[in-house]
Amino acid sequence: MKVHPDAASALADVHDGITLMSGGFGLSGNAENAIRELARRGVRDLTVISNNIGNQGRGLAVLLKQRQIRRAVCSYVGGNPDLQAQMLAGEVEVELSPQGTFAERIRAGGVGLGGFFTPTGAGTLIAEGKEERIIDGRRYIFEAPLKADYAIIRAEVGDPFGNLRFKGTTRNFSPLMAMAARITVVEVDELVPLGALGPDDIHLPGIFVQRIFQGADYEDFIEYRTTRPHDEAG
Repeated sequence: MKVHPDAASALADVHDGITLMSGGFGLSGNAENAIRELARRGVRDLTVISNNIGNQGRGLAVLLKQRQIRRAVCSYVGGNPDLQAQMLAGEVEVELSPQGTFAERIRAGGVGLGGFFTPTGAGTLIAEGKEERIIDGRRYIFEAPLKADYAIIRAEVGDPFGNLRFKGTTRNFSPLMAMAARITVVEVDELVPLGALGPDDIHLPGIFVQRIFQGADYEDFIEYRTTRPHDEAG
């Protein structure tokens, strides 16, 4: 059965030293229940693949604060003082990957490609130690695929087979990560009966999902709240 009662059940076999993909962009679309469970269990020496490993001490940054992450593969460090401090102190190994390259590396891992050549990062620190080629007169570097033992992602709606619908931009990297992980664990805002999602409403088919549960107690942090005075709103 794919359906689990909660995060503790769905992540019961996660252990020290795994590679973990986590969907979300900053604090948008975080698998909050799964992150809380990993923090509670205290699993360590994690390699985490996620856009920016949390933000403002929240999201995946909770695992950083507890020194559970050994290595991070991400595309953005700004706004995450915990990652910055641990990276500069040599406590966490950080591999920065340009955001488009980052997404394509995950996709490559999910569809079984051995990597790809891209001009992004050629001639910079990103290119150090990587194979280079000249293609049509332009310098390219080789990027390897990214894969994981587990992926934790959040969707707005899911059914017992694992068919998912995401809300807006919270979809971001999550479908790609589901394809690139050996075990994909999904928490959903709403778990609906099989057949409730129409074919055109499914953003990710359940073939890529191994475990799913109904999430609870979401905080849905807002990173930067921007408002206008009422008399300026029109």
